[in-house]
Amino acid sequence: LFETAGDKGLFMAVIGATALAFFSMVGFEDSVNMAEETVDPVKNFPKALIGGLSITGVVYVLISVIAVAVVPIGELTEASTPLLTVVEVGAPDIPIDTIFAFISIFAVANTVLINMMMASRLLYGMSKQGVLPGFLRGVLRVRRTPWAGIVFSTVLAAVLVLSVRFVLADQTIGALGGTTALLLLAVFGLVNIAVLVLRRDRVDVRHFRTPTVLPVIGAITSFALITPLAQPRENYVIAGGLLAIGLLLYVITWFYNSAVKARRTRFRHPDDLGRP
Repeated sequence: LFETAGDKGLFMAVIGATALAFFSMVGFEDSVNMAEETVDPVKNFPKALIGGLSITGVVYVLISVIAVAVVPIGELTEASTPLLTVVEVGAPDIPIDTIFAFISIFAVANTVLINMMMASRLLYGMSKQGVLPGFLRGVLRVRRTPWAGIVFSTVLAAVLVLSVRFVLADQTIGALGGTTALLLLAVFGLVNIAVLVLRRDRVDVRHFRTPTVLPVIGAITSFALITPLAQPRENYVIAGGLLAIGLLLYVITWFYNSAVKARRTRFRHPDDLGRP
């Protein structure tokens, strides 16, 4: 990330590490798309989300403290698998080489699962809105699972992994993780701005309201972490490719709606989705 010694200041190091570490928190934002399927989401979901983030943050800090207490920082920096090195030094009798692969697969599978659940519902919702092709709104007749969105997102993910693997080889995981963090930070920045704008609308239903200072801080920090100061060039290239795919799907849908259905391509109010 840093090419010269002058780039390695404390502030720059913290900014770069924060942007990359953001990938470790991926998954919590996906639960928002599942909130409507919970009991009393207005009351329960904020507690679950904030509580989960807090617990995870504490666990990460404790792991970091333990790691530097067991193994010198210099050795951790040079190690290709720092946590594996910590376990080998702190508990040499544990066959970590044997079980580490299973732990890694389980952790990755868990993240993939929640991402696929989120992506499929997001694609379904956008297709239902009429801004993505109609085939993405396909659901199973009995279970109502958005199978079309699941298949499409899975194929897209596989193609993305293979493409990046072909170009960047050993940097595949880092590049995809960094790109995920980049796009999520951009989305989070826009969401925080949307919170400030939408809170001016009065609603008659009970809802959660966050203090104004939090979305302001969230927007500033999110946009700061997507600048070139915190992101390498390849992250922008991959993100641009993904955005191009989304734009292509939108253009196809726009032409189809205009030429075949003679209707506008736009987001509609949720209350109007059941209307023709």
